Amino acid sequence: MRKIVDETIGWYGTFVTVLAYALLSFGFMSSSTFSYQILNLLGALGILYICVKRKIWQSATVNIVWAIIAMARMLIR
Repeated sequence: MRKIVDETIGWYGTFVTVLAYALLSFGFMSSSTFSYQILNLLGALGILYICVKRKIWQSATVNIVWAIIAMARMLIR
């Protein structure tokens, strides 16, 4: 059961990150909005979670930076 939860969190992160990118790319969302940044943050945290569980440190590092950028952007509004 735990593996299913872990995988769901990882796939959720992947889906949300791609969704944010698609919404931005097709003009449905602006990169300066809180909604876009929260999608980026949630996506990065979901992917980070599964990367740490699987010890995939390169991707974990990218998603730590991704999450920090999203949080900083939300604070600098």
